[in-house]
Amino acid sequence: MTTGTGPDLVGRKVLITGGTKGIGRAVAEAVVAHGASAAVAARSEDGVRRFAAELAEGAAEGARVAGIRCDVRDPRQCADLVASAAEALGGLDVLINNAGIGRFQPVADMDPETWEDVIRTNLDSVFHCSHAAIPLLREAEDSWIINMASLAGKNAFPGGAAYNASKFGLVGFSEALMQEVRHDGIRVSYVMPGSVATGFTHPTPGTDDSWKIQPEDVARVVLDLLAMPTRTLASRVEVRPSRPPKR
Repeated sequence: MTTGTGPDLVGRKVLITGGTKGIGRAVAEAVVAHGASAAVAARSEDGVRRFAAELAEGAAEGARVAGIRCDVRDPRQCADLVASAAEALGGLDVLINNAGIGRFQPVADMDPETWEDVIRTNLDSVFHCSHAAIPLLREAEDSWIINMASLAGKNAFPGGAAYNASKFGLVGFSEALMQEVRHDGIRVSYVMPGSVATGFTHPTPGTDDSWKIQPEDVARVVLDLLAMPTRTLASRVEVRPSRPPKR
């Protein structure tokens, strides 16, 4: 788990979608290590239960941990997820929309089902979870929605039409939402990582990923956001590998 200095998150109640692998897993470990209660969501019931049990072992005294199965492509399941997380944690003040998939094909080769899967997972789910969570977040004194975007949300590339569209859309959604709810005491930020060593795309065995951003690095960004004074909002954070391979 993430250790060292960081914000005191005791009493915070955090929901993380896509919370059992990669960035989501690292974020869950980080917030729990700093005292928060956390609910993690993923499609695999077995996976989410196993990880929640592991997470609970490192939780602070009095902190709560929950694992909730959810297919974020389904609006009803998103609403149920938010309600279940709030019930399990005793409220909700941080929503981290992290669930995402990558499908990379030229438009001419892509079937409609693939397109819809990417958009529903990466973009629609953020609307559905945020829509369900906003009434609860308004009740908290200091609440957050943190959306996991990507540098692909401003840099298009061949084969990335679906993924680019989802992340460009997420950037626009986050910017609009930030302005809508800021006076309700809800801060909205989005994080735009570059290449992250998560095996997200098509990993090649033996490939050296040491130059890439690590999931723990993105978790550090989330912790830094949560440590911001209430008067301050870092609405957009871009994160890149500091020394990518030379081309």
